[in-house]
Amino acid sequence: MPISFTLPLDDLMSRAPSIGILSTFPPTACGLATFSAALAAGLSAHGAKVSVVRVGDDISGSTGPVIGELVNGSPVSVAGCSDLLNRSDVALVQHEYGLFGGEDGDEVLAILAGLRIPSIVIAHTVLTNPSSHQRSVLVEVADMADRVVVMSEAARDRLCGRFEVDPRKVVTIPHGAVVPKRTSLARNVGRPTLLTWGLIGPGKGIERVVDAMASLRDLPVQPRYLVAGRTHPKVLAVHGEAYRQARMTQASRIGISDSVTFDATYRDVASLTALIQTSAVVVLPYDSKEQATSGVLVDAIAAGKPVVATAFPHAVELLSGGAGILVDHDDPDAMSNALRRVLVEPGLAHRMAAEASRLAPHMGWPVISRAYQRLATHLLTERPVLV
Repeated sequence: MPISFTLPLDDLMSRAPSIGILSTFPPTACGLATFSAALAAGLSAHGAKVSVVRVGDDISGSTGPVIGELVNGSPVSVAGCSDLLNRSDVALVQHEYGLFGGEDGDEVLAILAGLRIPSIVIAHTVLTNPSSHQRSVLVEVADMADRVVVMSEAARDRLCGRFEVDPRKVVTIPHGAVVPKRTSLARNVGRPTLLTWGLIGPGKGIERVVDAMASLRDLPVQPRYLVAGRTHPKVLAVHGEAYRQARMTQASRIGISDSVTFDATYRDVASLTALIQTSAVVVLPYDSKEQATSGVLVDAIAAGKPVVATAFPHAVELLSGGAGILVDHDDPDAMSNALRRVLVEPGLAHRMAAEASRLAPHMGWPVISRAYQRLATHLLTERPVLV
């Protein structure tokens, strides 16, 4: 899987540019925080000085390179955030609509306006049908940024097409992942594990797999379905554990409670990587038909695991070469048949795993962080820091 931005190593400055990152960050447990921590570590390993302005939340404490926190809704904090980022050579701003204060996170515009250094915005969500305000926010973000990074060609097409962002500003750098030193299929001992992980809540599509499990009871060795992850904090605050409980009730109603397990244990990157390695198949049964970036999908491929996924855009892009099986969102029989095929069809799982392992090296954080470093260096040759 190619990275669309390249720059010869000879063109790099003698000193790696310092990077200021604005994002959630550990101890916050979310995809953006994990992404930023891994990217920060990768940039540091390449010699860059990394400083992080952490988007504040209810979780106290800071780790690693955090130099300050952004308090959403505070004009003083917003101004101070820009000042902190300006201490670096280049600012790297993670963008999600719900990350910043204001309507659709439009407080980020004031932060970008206060920058005197080149900026890279990473667009984690590019909607197919945004509201007029969501569209105007992202268009203005892209206009103010020096570059906008997307992580799939589907996101690039949307940004340049529907949002009419100048294609020369848009750079595709894939989502990074930890690539285990050795990837292999789970040993054929005991019951094979089907694995879904991440923050749990409506839209995850777990009900699809629970229903499919009932049709797999005739297999000589029945699989088990493991759902690993906590309930999403925003879902928990409003609905409690209703979604998780409903799925447990669903499994009980169709008589497969002994084959479906929910594990809410928090896992760091190392323990999650180890868990993925024990699975026979990774299942991504998401409801979304427009998800252009999935870190879970990238992690699964990086681990060399066969994947069964609903046909959301990022899955179509990464799995069409043979690393997985795509199923229609509204076809329960297709989900059951795909899982059955991976578990029983001779050689299929090994062929899928081999294709995943072929893609995996391009997704490693050392490769991805080097691409960001090259982009930052290139921006500094385009324009000087404002004073």
